[in-house]
Amino acid sequence: MTVEVLAPHDVQTVIDFFKATNDETPYMYVTKEPPKGIPSTNIGADVQQVVVHDIRGKEDTVGLDKTGFQFVTHKSVEKDFVDEEVIKTKYYAEVEDILKKYTGAKRVAIFHHTIKWSLADGVIPPKGVRVPVQRAHIDQTSAAAIDRVYRYLGDDAERLLKGRVRIINVWRPIANPITHFKLAIADYRTIDPEKDLVSARIIAPDREAAYLAVRYNPAQRWCFLANQTPDEVTLIKCYDSDEDKARHSPHCSFRDMTSPKDTPNRLSIEVGALVFDTE
Repeated sequence: MTVEVLAPHDVQTVIDFFKATNDETPYMYVTKEPPKGIPSTNIGADVQQVVVHDIRGKEDTVGLDKTGFQFVTHKSVEKDFVDEEVIKTKYYAEVEDILKKYTGAKRVAIFHHTIKWSLADGVIPPKGVRVPVQRAHIDQTSAAAIDRVYRYLGDDAERLLKGRVRIINVWRPIANPITHFKLAIADYRTIDPEKDLVSARIIAPDREAAYLAVRYNPAQRWCFLANQTPDEVTLIKCYDSDEDKARHSPHCSFRDMTSPKDTPNRLSIEVGALVFDTE
């Protein structure tokens, strides 16, 4: 048995992976009660020990088209992220500038943002507050990504889909460096799409979508940026129509048990955007 030697900031932790509980297509009801007698999900948990490798000082070894993620420096004028209107006007404009600068995109269409807050064990989150997701995932399947273009771009969709289309999440800490529930991202080059990725239904009150659950594979290499500050942004690719580039990157949050317990809980914002190259 080979024992992996940890670099100073690499973290031994656990990540929650996909496990089938029956032969049906995997599904999950969200913000909607399932029909009587039907479980809210048939997706089980496969909790595995994983080493998450620190990229600090080696940021130039990763990139959106190579590994599926990238770290960039950007100081936002927005600090608190408590005013929805300010987020959707001022911060969305910043995100659009970031994506155009680092991807060469000509058009960016932002479709949502999510603020996540880690809470103490046993604490029920307030209404409207989302907690970090500890299960490895990719936000949408390829088919769901294309559906998203039609949903948000309307009459322009057919034309835009003739060129390169990407979905990129722009993730940043709020207020403090991340010490709890850090962001782990898998190197696309270590993913076996046929074996590791599983399409799963998301059933919501108003529509149905699909995301990619992730099976554990010891060949996967998981990474993070130690002591990531609010001025350090992670770009996470969730879809790319260019099959010669990294198509997407699985990601999730993870616990670092070596972090001081008295440091602030994680608070972060993630903005999802459609990114177009042709116009």
